[in-house]
Amino acid sequence: MMRHTKEVQGRNQTEVTEFILLGLSDNSDLQIVLFGFFLLIYMTTMVGNLVMILLIKIDPCLHTPMYFFLGSLSFVDASYSSSVTPKMLVNLVAESKAISFNGCAAQFYFFGSFLGTECFLLAMMAYDRYAAIWNPLLYPVLMSGRICFLLVATSFLAGHPHQRHLFLNVAIHTGLTFQQSFCHSNLINHFFCDTPPLLKLSCSDTRVNEVVIFAFASCNELSCLLTILISYLYILTAILISSTEGRHKAFSTCASHLMVVTIFFGTILFMYLCPSSSYAMDQDKVVSTFYTVLIPMLNPLIYSLRNKEVKASLGKIFKTTSFCFGI
Repeated sequence: MMRHTKEVQGRNQTEVTEFILLGLSDNSDLQIVLFGFFLLIYMTTMVGNLVMILLIKIDPCLHTPMYFFLGSLSFVDASYSSSVTPKMLVNLVAESKAISFNGCAAQFYFFGSFLGTECFLLAMMAYDRYAAIWNPLLYPVLMSGRICFLLVATSFLAGHPHQRHLFLNVAIHTGLTFQQSFCHSNLINHFFCDTPPLLKLSCSDTRVNEVVIFAFASCNELSCLLTILISYLYILTAILISSTEGRHKAFSTCASHLMVVTIFFGTILFMYLCPSSSYAMDQDKVVSTFYTVLIPMLNPLIYSLRNKEVKASLGKIFKTTSFCFGI
């Protein structure tokens, strides 16, 4: 049963007990094509990120702060993609596209938490590049193994005040969204439980939610983006005063991270800082596929294809495997 009615303070109120995710398309032929396409992307995402984590773990040449952060980023990418994509794949081929009320809330919370963690990790990676390029002599002290571990651990364990603020924001945002009265419908015009389509179902006043969304994006995404921009301003200054060889090395080190940051923050800011009146659900769904499905796949590909150390490590693994199997 999708909903039931109960008497509350002398009036009837309809409670939604599950939602129906309408997905990307209602065309059955297109759904099969989309299933194959997104299944391939998800498998690439998981394999790419797990291989990246494995390489960083087993190759001593990759035991540096930059790769420690990159391994953590791969874990987060795999996690937040897994909070959305498997359910989307099931709904593309299953007759029932239902998700329970609690399941929707859990997906909403975990996706928001991992997404926020990724923002902080990208900011940490920018600071790491700044420390390496601006003051290489102090780099081993500024980014020691202990400091790197603490920086990453605070993102996952919410031990730092700012990180408690992050997870508190997500919890408040989730609570405010799911205490809304969904009395119009339980049909979510999306492929996962996201803010804009859920608020469109609400028959309550959503102005508080919109303020919280803006505050959440401003405090977390924009603060991380500001950290990245300041770090790269210093990096650019260092590049301009360095030799030609130093410029090339610095640029090659930062290019991959800049590419990831541009794609990630560009889509996030477009989604969550646009006024609610400007949302078109079909446009929303297309943009959402970038940061929920495509970006977690692109990150390991961008870092591996543009990185000599990663390619060298992969080459060593392939040579060892070929030798072991006599190929």
